[in-house]
Amino acid sequence: MTGVESPARLLHLHSSFSLGGKEARAVRLMNLMGPRARHTILSAVPEAMSARDAIDPAVDVEFPADTPPLHGKPGLARYRDLAAYMQQFDLVLSYNWGSMDGVMAHRVFAPFRDLPPLVHHEDGFNEDESVRRNWKRNGFRRLALPTADALAVPSTLLERIAADEWRARRRTVLISNGIDTAAYGAKASVAIPGLERREGEVVIGTVAGLRKVKDLPRLVHAVANLPANVRLVIVGDGPERAAIAAEAAACGIADRLVMPGFMAEPARWIGHFDLFALSSQSEQAPIAVIEAMAAGLPVVSPDVGDVAAMVAPDNRHFIADDERGFHAALAELTADRDLRARIGAANRRIAIDRFDESTMVAAYENLYGRALKGRRLFGG
Repeated sequence: MTGVESPARLLHLHSSFSLGGKEARAVRLMNLMGPRARHTILSAVPEAMSARDAIDPAVDVEFPADTPPLHGKPGLARYRDLAAYMQQFDLVLSYNWGSMDGVMAHRVFAPFRDLPPLVHHEDGFNEDESVRRNWKRNGFRRLALPTADALAVPSTLLERIAADEWRARRRTVLISNGIDTAAYGAKASVAIPGLERREGEVVIGTVAGLRKVKDLPRLVHAVANLPANVRLVIVGDGPERAAIAAEAAACGIADRLVMPGFMAEPARWIGHFDLFALSSQSEQAPIAVIEAMAAGLPVVSPDVGDVAAMVAPDNRHFIADDERGFHAALAELTADRDLRARIGAANRRIAIDRFDESTMVAAYENLYGRALKGRRLFGG
């Protein structure tokens, strides 16, 4: 389009807005849109808003309190109010199960109201659906998704679930997560509060929302069985913080655990880690793994989601099938600096080749642009 355009009005419906993988990606895309868009963000958990601190101050964004609730008992009256609220926007972007009432409101009222296009994003599951999806939720998704312009997913596992369980094969779009890989090539320039490196120390690090599905007490327990020169850093906030600290105390490694809370701009501090560990019960294509790879770190993880396919071939030996393998992978990598360096270098090459944000942004530009009939939200 030519001439001066008013900013596109985007409504974001989030399951929560605590900073995790999906929120980090959404915020990054918002920041890259710059003045081309105005954003309104609703959260099904209104008090979960820590990701707002990562939004560029120049971005036009609001967090209104007087809106129809995303969470509550399903009902036509609430869906009618949500649909009416949507009408003031050009595009609706919904995220994960917690926003599905907004998707259903769109489904119910799209035939009767002039509603904007809706693109739904699914990034994974909490512990209650980590092994098997809830059949009621699957049925609800199948009913709600037909009026969505597209369903965006970051992993081949979710792509299969969307096709087989949600009957959404034709509208599903696989877009791999991406980051600014160049930013992760520099040495760490920001300290991690509470972490002071000692001679001969090895630092295992992870970045996660402190939720049950991340199973961080499992990681604490594994580190407790490693030599005393191994420390654990868990960056992130969430409701499981006390349980993680309690596990560390019970295992006798409270003095080896550092939990600095949420930290922005991981490219500036993730280099303090010697290796990255994931302990989740369920993942898809974690942005934190991509960040670790871009920083030249080896990755230890259970075999969840697409993680084994994401890392370099030499790293796949450290993607564990069971608890014994997980412990052995941590032990082997913490004991061998040269091995860590070799695998980390291979991971960085893969990250640059496959997971740079330029590819991801182009895909979202295309997806959102189609919904907005060709209107551009990114770039010049």
